[in-house]
Amino acid sequence: MSAFRFRKSVFAGIIAATLGCAALALVAPMPAAAQSAAEKAAVDGAKARGQVGEQADGYLGFVMPSTDPMLAAAVAAINSGRMQVYRDTAMRTGVTVEAAGQATAQQLFMRLPAGQYFKPLNGDWTRKT
Repeated sequence: MSAFRFRKSVFAGIIAATLGCAALALVAPMPAAAQSAAEKAAVDGAKARGQVGEQADGYLGFVMPSTDPMLAAAVAAINSGRMQVYRDTAMRTGVTVEAAGQATAQQLFMRLPAGQYFKPLNGDWTRKT
């Protein structure tokens, strides 16, 4: 199991704070949609190198193309876990899957370390200063 886990209660709180919907904060915790430690390490390294960044839809994206199949698989696995959390949150709270992802992305953008990349909706990759 992974040392790093996405939990529905955290995402619901983020969504509630972003959307201003108090009902979302009452969502019960769900089973973790986990990523492996190796996947997390690969993506964290790629973020630090400027290869991978956070997108406004709540998913990871490639800032620059990668030829590393292990990195591509790690990004896909993490995005798959995020998708499941967003779907579960949407089903329980009545928001769309897209709204759940976008609300989470806003919180991720705020916590992103300087030097890493994010991509706003309808925007280009931007390096956080």
